[in-house]
Amino acid sequence: MRKLAVAAIAALSACTPMPQNAPPTRNVVQEDTLPPMRSFAGARVITATRANSEIAQDFLDLAFRMESGRPVPRLTRFEGPISVRVIGDVTGTLVPDLRGLLSRFRAEAGIDIFMTGAGAASITVQAIPREELQRAVPRAACFVVPRVSNWEEYKAFRRTPQVDWTTLERRDRATVFVPSDVAPQEIRDCLHEEIAQALGPLNDLYRLPDSVFNDDNIHAVLTSFDMLVLRAYYAPELRNGMTRGEVAARLPALLARLNPSGEIGYGRPMNDTSRDWIDAIETALSPGASPTRRRQAAEEAINLGRAFNWHGTREGFALFAYGRLQVGNDANLARGAFQAADRAYRRSYETRLHTAHVAVQLAAYALSAGDGHGTLAIVDEAIPIARDHENAALLATLMMFKAEALDLLGRADEARSVRLDSLGWARYGFGSERNVRARLREIASLNPGRRS
Repeated sequence: MRKLAVAAIAALSACTPMPQNAPPTRNVVQEDTLPPMRSFAGARVITATRANSEIAQDFLDLAFRMESGRPVPRLTRFEGPISVRVIGDVTGTLVPDLRGLLSRFRAEAGIDIFMTGAGAASITVQAIPREELQRAVPRAACFVVPRVSNWEEYKAFRRTPQVDWTTLERRDRATVFVPSDVAPQEIRDCLHEEIAQALGPLNDLYRLPDSVFNDDNIHAVLTSFDMLVLRAYYAPELRNGMTRGEVAARLPALLARLNPSGEIGYGRPMNDTSRDWIDAIETALSPGASPTRRRQAAEEAINLGRAFNWHGTREGFALFAYGRLQVGNDANLARGAFQAADRAYRRSYETRLHTAHVAVQLAAYALSAGDGHGTLAIVDEAIPIARDHENAALLATLMMFKAEALDLLGRADEARSVRLDSLGWARYGFGSERNVRARLREIASLNPGRRS
């Protein structure tokens, strides 16, 4: 389940420095008509190859444990062709995005999966208003449930063993619930993670640098690592009912067959993420806690990570969260945390997408300081990364920063072109025209050249 409805750039106004007592901005761009929505082709998202011995451990922890920490006693999967139907308040982008995703499952994971118009299916995707969805599961952006075929069935059986994944012997039915009234990208992201979990892994691991199966929500679409995990899930070497030990015994040969480039020696030692760290980071991300408590929780996560000598995703994410929570409270601490997160993520190619998320924060500081060249350097590095990972919201935000930097440097024609290009991506990433224009104004307000 995508437990936390939190994205790294979900609320730019909460993540960027604003000058004290700033006067109203002038010349904030107002395009009369927004350009058509742009979207991605749904190509393979390639992430760095890791050692198969490391991937095997990831597979076991993803398959045999729930997000809560409860053990899953046996491997379960669908048998035979898998049908997918769509019901509910279906938006114009949902079905095309779903078709693209199913095509990727067939091509990259070798799964026989297809859309159907029949009244019953292996997997149902139901779109419902976000408010109704979150009344049932607060703070959830979307989620997947076994053994039900629609929302009414879920409400009838919630909190019963009927919808307990750990009681399954095999998978026959599941329903993915997605919000119907959010940006197209958010719906697509939900389709990727929740259908993948309907098919395979039930857990999320904060240690993973290259996967949507990580509650940091850095990756928006399924990666080559995720598809490898699903290909292994449905490989003939595995079957329903296998225990963790039985799967572990078959994984080395299985992964060597599926991923020969991963036969590169021993993987890095990967220790479990402690429950204390998870609780701290989830408190830091929770809008229900006070600002002071959230900052304290983020600092607790940083300190726990240092005590465990963790590097990479967990180190960077705790610093990133702490920086966001210090914006508006202590600008120096916020900027220092973002810079530290950037350094943590830059230690590995595997976390280059993470650096692109941090780039939004660093670009905000550079732009607000009037450093056009510095802003350009930051976003020009990050823009192709966001595009490669099919994150339209991130891409549009970075392009808007680039347009403001170009304006600051007197390159108005280039700025206009980049800004116009950003708007098509923004329509997919942010949804409504109101949201797109609000994002434009927020970023423009950081440009000192616009303040009268």
